[in-house]
Amino acid sequence: MATSGQPKKRVLVVDDSKFVRKTFATILRGSFDVREEADGEAAWSAIESDPSIVLVFTDLDMPKLNGLALLARIRASTDVRVRELPAVVISGAEEPAMKQRAREAGAHDFISKSADATEVLTRLDNVLRMVGRRQAPAEADVTGTLSSDYLLMESRKRLSYAARHGGELAVLALRIDSQRELTRTAGSAAADQVLARIAKLIATQIRAEDSLARTADATFTVVSPGTSAEQMQKLGERLLVQLGQAKLSYSGRPLKIVSRCGVASLGQDKVRTIEDLMRVALERLETARPAAPAAPAAAGAIPAEVERALQILERAAGSRLGGAATEILKRLHRIAKLVHDKSG
Repeated sequence: MATSGQPKKRVLVVDDSKFVRKTFATILRGSFDVREEADGEAAWSAIESDPSIVLVFTDLDMPKLNGLALLARIRASTDVRVRELPAVVISGAEEPAMKQRAREAGAHDFISKSADATEVLTRLDNVLRMVGRRQAPAEADVTGTLSSDYLLMESRKRLSYAARHGGELAVLALRIDSQRELTRTAGSAAADQVLARIAKLIATQIRAEDSLARTADATFTVVSPGTSAEQMQKLGERLLVQLGQAKLSYSGRPLKIVSRCGVASLGQDKVRTIEDLMRVALERLETARPAAPAAPAAAGAIPAEVERALQILERAAGSRLGGAATEILKRLHRIAKLVHDKSG
């Protein structure tokens, strides 16, 4: 909230009832600048054109564009400012199913129209504080990965979406077992530098839609929508091999990276929450055998860039490629012929 000498943050209040808009505007104006709109389409135009809006306070049942559709449009925006805009739903209906739908659509909170001024202001302030922490995820960890809180927040939405639509979602937990010894011998600062380099290596092997966070001192977690347990296990195995072969050093001394991983998936494990799915992945990590540092790649081994391309094709194989599948097969056939002719 605004302090003395600072401009007030602007909240957009959206409701087709003038009485409701004025009621909440009166509550908010002591702490916020307020803009009012009477329907979802007008609200969307305001959001696109007014960058001073820091939070959307919206009803669900409105003409032209209802609240759920407005939230969906916000979360699907290609503009980062719009896509990450905090949103709070206000409604006279308090059924648990409606609250769940609002959260799945991207609402950060759900407030009853009967809430008093103190409750409204406190909960809006909490939302803004929470989102303020979320909007700088890289600063939350020295490795440059997402914070654990942000990973949980985003992954809850993804699991809910996958569960509703019968989709897949998988979690990979990966621990660097050799990190403790490095911390003991070289200090935490040097160990963190090595972890940051490992995080970059992992990031090059996952898709843009996957999420990566450091969730413990030497543990990374990847949450991957649309990915089966088998696909995630293969990714984990590749990462273990690449970490074992990684040319990392400290003070001129080569480092041997020992790691292990565990995988859980929505299709394989009957869980209700993303926290439970992460817990299952960690349990499997604990019982997994650490992967020893790998020997140097033998002559004829697949180059890293080719391995990456094959990985992408393999993970996309289960999706609807349409006409692209035929073109991919044609090109692979040409490549196979070139390799055969050269080796012959």
